Amino acid sequence: MKPLLCILLAVCLLTTPCLAITPLSDDAITIDAPSACLLEKTTGTIIYEKDAHTRRPIASVTKVMTLLLIMEAIENGSITWETNVVATAHAASMGGSQIWLEEGETMTVSEMVKCITVVSANDCSVAMAEHLCGTEEAFADAMNSKAAELGLENTHFINCTGLFDDENHYSSAYDVAIMARELISHEAIKTYSTIWMDTARNGEFGLNNTNKLIYYYEGATGLKTGYTDKAKYCLAATAERSGVEYVAAVLGADSSDHRFASAKVLLNYAFANFTLTDLASGVALPPVAVRMGTAESVQPVYPEGSTMLMEKAGAQALTYTPELTETLEAPVCAGDSIGSVKIYSGENMIAELPVVAASDVPRLTIPDIFLLMVHVLLCEAP
Repeated sequence: MKPLLCILLAVCLLTTPCLAITPLSDDAITIDAPSACLLEKTTGTIIYEKDAHTRRPIASVTKVMTLLLIMEAIENGSITWETNVVATAHAASMGGSQIWLEEGETMTVSEMVKCITVVSANDCSVAMAEHLCGTEEAFADAMNSKAAELGLENTHFINCTGLFDDENHYSSAYDVAIMARELISHEAIKTYSTIWMDTARNGEFGLNNTNKLIYYYEGATGLKTGYTDKAKYCLAATAERSGVEYVAAVLGADSSDHRFASAKVLLNYAFANFTLTDLASGVALPPVAVRMGTAESVQPVYPEGSTMLMEKAGAQALTYTPELTETLEAPVCAGDSIGSVKIYSGENMIAELPVVAASDVPRLTIPDIFLLMVHVLLCEAP
């Protein structure tokens, strides 16, 4: 048993799958924005970074985190889309982008989220923050807790809007990309982030999306613009084609056109050069024999999460080399590691996927063995 345990422990250390992409250097893609990050949503693979970890003001891109906390509150049942939110005097006093809420005015969460997402409404952002946490300051604390949970080392919030530049309110292109990825994992946000034109207050107030990519970029799914004198023009842009979605974060552009152009260049590069590949679809796996088990064998399967972002050229010619345990000793539990598959692009190994047991195989008991012996004797009797 000791050799078998050693094999199983070694296989448990395998990771799925290793990354085959090294982020491109600053000069690999020419964009006007001084700080940017490009990643793929499903795997989180970073494709491109340009000064991506420098702390910068991010203006209304702050609302990516605001919206993320709202989406989580909806999904955990703290609020619903139909919950009524009452605007306080503080919420109604916000400047910048707004829908001019009046103190005491009531809107549903759905309407508030629409106004925040489409026109970057500061008043609605504060109203939601106060509704969820009592004060905007308490909500900012929750935003910082979420940032820490996501491992964002260059992000700190002091408000939920980004309206006021402050040296203690900042993020980075990389951190914004991670926040945006987390937000679009809540698919319901795209109901709002893909709106080009709409209305609020029963059609009385017009809404026009500040993210112009929604209008002219194929597959655009969102997400958030921002501008202040100090932050300059910022953007978290997301787009999806053929089931692959990318996030481009652009900070500090010197014009609105430059931020959209930079995001478009990054997204175009991703769609042109990369693809998601399901590594688990490449080879059928033979069953593995089981000794002293209630079944003679167990079927090996790939675990979930075997998708990998690859350059399109390399994804066309993959080869697979299974390395499975020859024989297992019962009991076997579903999910036990029983081997691996090495995957090659040309001569380069790009990933090593663990292989696990698809089902339980209990060990034979003494009565089971007795019945089996009786069965064998009866079958062999003349």
